[in-house]
Amino acid sequence: MNELSGARVLVTGASRGIGLGVARAFVEAGATVWTLAEDGAVHEAARGIGATGLVADVTEPEAVAEALAQAGPLDVLVNNAGLERLTPVDDASPEAIALFRRIMDINVAGMAIVTAHALPRLTEGARIVNTASIWGRVGEPLFAAYVASKHAVIGLIRGLSEEYMGGPVTFNAICPGYVDTPIVDRNAAEIAEVKSITDEEARAYLARGNRHKRLLETEEVTATALWLCSDAARSVNGQAIQIAGGQVA
Repeated sequence: MNELSGARVLVTGASRGIGLGVARAFVEAGATVWTLAEDGAVHEAARGIGATGLVADVTEPEAVAEALAQAGPLDVLVNNAGLERLTPVDDASPEAIALFRRIMDINVAGMAIVTAHALPRLTEGARIVNTASIWGRVGEPLFAAYVASKHAVIGLIRGLSEEYMGGPVTFNAICPGYVDTPIVDRNAAEIAEVKSITDEEARAYLARGNRHKRLLETEEVTATALWLCSDAARSVNGQAIQIAGGQVA
């Protein structure tokens, strides 16, 4: 990936998990990387991989604008910030409705806000990669808000690729299945409690859609992000690329 050497990259939601893995991969490819998250933990995480941490809530336009001003011109934007929680559709409590709205606000509106502020800063031939999910292609019980938000992320990518048709920027989404990260550990614990099953059974439940019956490794996602930002993918635009062991054929 020598062609990414010197590229200026911003990755949101990069204090841990997939976002941090993607940021690390770009650093290792020779890029100059900024990582953005809403908590101060992003600074230590960024130092650990040789990046620069920025703090902003992606749903707050002024904070986003200030953070992006520190990064300057960008060759790559990876919109990875997201929130995933159990949101059963039969729960009409004020707390459940507030959580549903927060998930949509971060996962969809936040992504749109960051993109809107990044577009004027993009260089010729820049790339935008959004982290969606295999749940942007299928449904899943107990996670209605997250499923709805990831369908919207794919719609956002398709809308942007049409709106900027004829321009040099490409817009694509990555749709991973369950990746073995601390977030999956939390999800497994929640599902184990709801379904009264063991943690091991819950992890198997999460991996059930993958035809290989396993959780993904972070490197499988980061490799796709790097490829989408390489010259080899310069004609890939408006796509939602699945990395899920054939979960959706």
